[in-house]
Amino acid sequence: MIYNVYGHYLPYNRSTGIPPAARLVCVAPMLNRTDRHFRYLMRQITRTALLYTELVSAAAITRGRQTWMLKYHPIEHPVAIQLGGNTPESLAECARIAADYGFDEVNLNVGCPSPRVTFGARLMAHPDIVARCVEAMTKAVAIPVTVKHRIGIESHCGYRELQHFVTTVAQSGCKIFIVHARKAWLNGLSPRRNRSLPPLDHTMVYRLKDENPHLSIITNGGIMSLSEGRVHMKYVDGVMIGRAAYKAPYILADVDRLFGSETESPPSRHQVVVRMCDYLSREVAAGTPAARILRHMHGLFHGQPGARRWRHNLAKAMSATETTACCKILQEEVSHL
Repeated sequence: MIYNVYGHYLPYNRSTGIPPAARLVCVAPMLNRTDRHFRYLMRQITRTALLYTELVSAAAITRGRQTWMLKYHPIEHPVAIQLGGNTPESLAECARIAADYGFDEVNLNVGCPSPRVTFGARLMAHPDIVARCVEAMTKAVAIPVTVKHRIGIESHCGYRELQHFVTTVAQSGCKIFIVHARKAWLNGLSPRRNRSLPPLDHTMVYRLKDENPHLSIITNGGIMSLSEGRVHMKYVDGVMIGRAAYKAPYILADVDRLFGSETESPPSRHQVVVRMCDYLSREVAAGTPAARILRHMHGLFHGQPGARRWRHNLAKAMSATETTACCKILQEEVSHL
C-alpha cells in the first residue's frame, strides 16, 4: 500500500493521468540533485507537486543501464522522467521503456547548455528536429510527452524565434511546454553560469501563453517561494521551482493545501526526519550508502533556528558506521530544534 505524507492510504491510478493540481507547482529536474532519494524526501513534504528525475541520456538507457537509472519508489507518483537526445527512433524507444516502468510523463530536454552534449538548448535552433522527436515519442506512448526549453539561444533569441519553436513543436503533438525564462549562451558561459547570468524574462513566457491559450505553459527560473509562484500563475498555467526547492525543500510544505485538496497541516520537519530515518534503514539494508540519502537533507531546516547545528550533526550522522547510530543522531538532534 502507498500512504501519503499525512498517513492516509493513497491509491494511485495512472489511467486518470497526472492531476491538474500537480502541474501548478513542480520540482525541476536537476543533475546530481533530483535522484530517487531526494524525490522520496520531497514526497514526505508534498503529495501534490509533480516531481522530475535528473536528466537521463537516451543513449545510456538504450545501452542497458535501465534498472539503476529508472528505479523509483511508488510513493513518488506523479513522477516524470526527463530524457536527453536528438534521434526520434532512440527517444521513442526510451519513451516506451519509461512508460513500461510506470512513469507518468516523458519530458524532452531542450534547455541544457552543456557543450558536451548533442541535444539540449542547441536544438532550439532546429525546431523541426525537436518536432520529429516529439512526434515519434507521442506515437510510442499514451502518457504525456512534454518539452522543457529556454526562451532562446544566441542566434535564436527573439520572441519570433521562440514562438516559431513552440508552434512547430506543438504541431507534432506536444501540448505542455516548460519554459526556462533565460536565454542559453552556448559559447562563453559554463552550464553553471548559464543558470544565473543570463537575465530572466518571464514576460516572454507570459506573452507565449497569451498568444497560445490552447497550450499549457509553465514558467521556470529564479522562483524562490510559493508566493512568487502564485504571482506567475496569474499569467501562466504553473511554475517549476528548482534550486530553491533543493536548498530549502520545506518551502513546498504548503503546496498540498494551497493547490491540492489537503485540509490538514503539513507534516513538521521533525516528522519528515523520522520518516526519512525509516527509509534510510531500509535503503542501507539494501546496500545504499547512507550519505547518498542524507546529503539531500542539508536544507531541511534552512532559515530555522538551529539550522547550522542541524547541518553539523547531519555530517556526523553521515560518518556514522551503523545505520542505528546514524538515525539516533538525527532523531536526538531534531528533539533539540
